[in-house]
Order: sequence, then C-alpha cells, then structure tokens
Amino acid sequence: MSKGLLKSEELYQYVLETSVYPREPEPLRELRTVTATHPSAMMATSPDAGQLIAMLLQLVNAKKTIEVGVFTGYSLLLTALSIPEDGKIIAIDVNRESYEIGLPIIRKAGVEHKIDFIESEALPVLDKLVKDHESEGGFDFAFVDADKINYWNYHERLLKLLKVGGIVVYDNTLWGGTVVMPEEATPEGMRMGRELTIKLNKLLAADSRVQISHASVGDGITICRRLH
Repeated sequence: MSKGLLKSEELYQYVLETSVYPREPEPLRELRTVTATHPSAMMATSPDAGQLIAMLLQLVNAKKTIEVGVFTGYSLLLTALSIPEDGKIIAIDVNRESYEIGLPIIRKAGVEHKIDFIESEALPVLDKLVKDHESEGGFDFAFVDADKINYWNYHERLLKLLKVGGIVVYDNTLWGGTVVMPEEATPEGMRMGRELTIKLNKLLAADSRVQISHASVGDGITICRRLH
C-alpha cells in the first residue's frame, strides 16, 4: 500500500520527486533507502510528512522533544538534524533492534549525542517524566508513531509535558484511507486500527486544549498545538 493518500500514485510521486526528494538531506535519503528493504518498511515515516515535521520543528524553535515509536529512526534523524546542537530528544521504543539499523547513519550524521534512546513501553517513561517537575511543560515538540491503542493515553501525558504553544504530531491518522471505508470493505488486518483511529480523530477534534490541523500527507498526520 502506498504511503500517500492522493488520488493517484503518479500525483504522489510528483510531490515527492518535485518538492521532497530534492530537499531531503543525504543522511535521511540514505536511511530511507536502507529502511526500504526492511520487511516492515511501511512503518517508516513518509518523507513528505517528514518534510512538514522538520518545518514545524524549526517554526517552534524546538530544542527538547519526545518521540514515541522510533522504528529505524527516519523521523528521529530528521528531528536531530532540525534541532540545535545542544538540543535533546527522548526517544522511546520497545525494539532497539530496529533502531540499530539506522544508528550507523545517525552516528555518521554527527547527531547521536542529541538522542536519549530508551528501550521500553512508552507509558511508564512518560509517567516518570510527568512526575519529574522539571520535565512538566518543558518540552517543545513530540511525535507519536506507535501502538494506536494508546494514542489517547499518550496524548493526555504529552499535553502535561509540552509547553503552552508546543506541538505534538500523531502519525497514521487516516489509516490508509480506511477511516472512510465500511468495516466490511476494510482489510481484516486493518480493522482494529481503523476503529481506534476513528475514535482518536473524534477525541482530538473535540479537545479544546489544542488547536489542530489534520494534514493529508503520508498516511495522514494530525498536528496538535497546546493552547493552555
């Protein structure tokens, strides 16, 4: 399945080849190429979504960020390339093995020192950060691309950790376009994710604590800016 949701694969390729790939830093291109051979390559952040995320990071002058779900590290690397030399990323994933696929490229790019990788379920780590008064409200940006069943649980904790004006971005919020498909027409393996995504989208749309934009790049991303 294509990572793009535009009406034709050709149109999506046009966006990538005209506007995304020519601006993609070489380390990201290298990591994307390596990840393409992975059996779960579809889990990677799409490069068009990555381009928008990189712009958001720089617009908010992000310095301290959180990443929930790392995989091989495409979004992690683009974050590390976007934040200042003394910036820090807390990166959480249950699988260090996938992260280590991208680690040599991250090291070669000279940004490993910005990353604090934690091999763990995300909720215990986020709960610990919330209890740390220094962390509460101290983060500028968060990116979530992990288990869909916990997205709302992550949202509640991240809103405590983000500063007012900070941004959290959720990936896969159009779930391959299945959010508008009848359940019976949805591939069996995507049905639970479809249901969880529809529920999340309704909750985010109704959350008065955030300003939102549901962007149809990649597999859909929802950008939430903390208001208060």
